[in-house]
Parts: sequence; C-alpha cells; structure tokens
Amino acid sequence: MAPAEGAEYHWVVMAASRLELNLVRLLCRCEAMAAEKRDPDEWRLEKYVGALEDMLQALKAQASKPASEVLNEYSRKVDFLKGMLQAEKLTSSSEKALANQFLAPGRVPTTARERVPATKTVHLQSRARYTSEMRSELLGTDSSEEPEMDVRKRTGASGPTPRDEKQSAAELDLVLQRHQNLQEKLAEEMLGLARSLKTNTLAAQSVIKKDNQTLSHSLKMADQNLEKLKTESERLEQHTQKSVNWLLWAMLIVVCFIFISMILFIRIMPKLK
Repeated sequence: MAPAEGAEYHWVVMAASRLELNLVRLLCRCEAMAAEKRDPDEWRLEKYVGALEDMLQALKAQASKPASEVLNEYSRKVDFLKGMLQAEKLTSSSEKALANQFLAPGRVPTTARERVPATKTVHLQSRARYTSEMRSELLGTDSSEEPEMDVRKRTGASGPTPRDEKQSAAELDLVLQRHQNLQEKLAEEMLGLARSLKTNTLAAQSVIKKDNQTLSHSLKMADQNLEKLKTESERLEQHTQKSVNWLLWAMLIVVCFIFISMILFIRIMPKLK
C-alpha cells in the first residue's frame, strides 16, 4: 500500500479508544451483513445498527473523542445503513430505488484491507437489485426466484432475440423516465413553495416595516402632545397663581377700606346719650 493510502487509512487502524475499536468492528460486521443476501425476517442487522447509533453517541460524548472528520464519516456510514434498512421496508421496488438514490455511502474504507468503501459497494448492489426488481415487475417475472446473475446466464445460453432486448430496454427506460419526471415535478413544486414562501416573507416584512413606521410616528406624536400638555399645564398653573394673588390683594384693600370707614363713622357721629 502506498504511503498516501496508509496515511488516509490511519484513522481507521489506530483507534483512539476501546469504544471506537468496538464501533469499527461492529461497523465492519454490519457492512458485511448488508452486502450479503438476507432473509426478509432477518432482524440482527437492524439491532446492530441501533447499537451503532448508541455507540456513536457515546463516542461523541467522550472527552478523548476522535477528530470531527472521523466522527462525520462514522455518522455518514451509520446513516447510510439506517436509510438502507428503511428503504428495504418499502413495498414498491420503484419506491425502494428512489429512496436508494438519496442515500450517501461512506467516502473512506472502514478497514485498510478495503480499496473501495463497503458502503459504496452495498449502495451499488442495492441499486442494481432494485433496478432488476423493477425490470422483473415489468416483464412479469419473479426476481426472488430468479436472481439477476442466473437471468444473464440463461439469456446468454438460450440467446434472446433482439426484439425482446429492445422491448425490455425500452420499458426500463420508460420507468426510469417516469421516475426522473417525478423527481423533476417534485423539484418544481419545492421551488414553487420556496418562491411562495419568499414572497409571503417579503410581504410580511413590508407590512411589519409599515407598522413599525406608523408606530414610530404615533409615539413621536404622543411625545409631542405630552410636551404641549406639560407646557399648557405650566401656563395654566401660573395664570391660576396670578389670579389668586390679585384676588387676595383686592380683598385686603376692601377690608382695609371698610375698617377705615367704620373708624371715621364712629368719630364723626355723636355719641348717643
């Protein structure tokens, strides 16, 4: 193996902890089981994948956890195995093939002995198997009783006619074209929803902006009215104080005038005998 490849696989061989070593071993076991042909009632792989998720979460919580690139690769492979199991539970082969297209296999081999990542090999095998199942549904054959390799051998020995081959290829192309059209339609719908959401967001933003401007103008007018009210209150208070002062002086003058008048009246008028 070249030094560059040895450096690339160094993170797999040199496990940082016992938990990571166990995770790598279980991941290799799950990849090997996924590559094999399993019975529909097989339950061990699903349990193993669940254990992988728990071990991965525990590994992320450790203080001496691996590098982020290594953890991302582990997560990528575990998510691929989980998605593959979910795709196998679908009823239609076309749905399985469509779900298989969205799976992302690992980028780096799990062990140094692998030249190609096992998850990538499993991804290619499952894609070929689902394609064979769709062809079998179109041709009316049973893909479980007649595997793809046996079909190729039989057709090679009996020598199928070019007409049958062209018809099968045309039907397969038709199915693939339908799936492509369905994906394009879904993409257009998602794009339309995104545009509608963007339009509604911009409209709501414009309305909120106008409301904020109106609220700011109302607050400004309220502040101005409050200042005017304070000014008028001060003027009214001053005016009231002035009125009270004039009234008080007028009353004092009147009382003094009455008092002086009474004194003069008493002095001027003769005393009664």
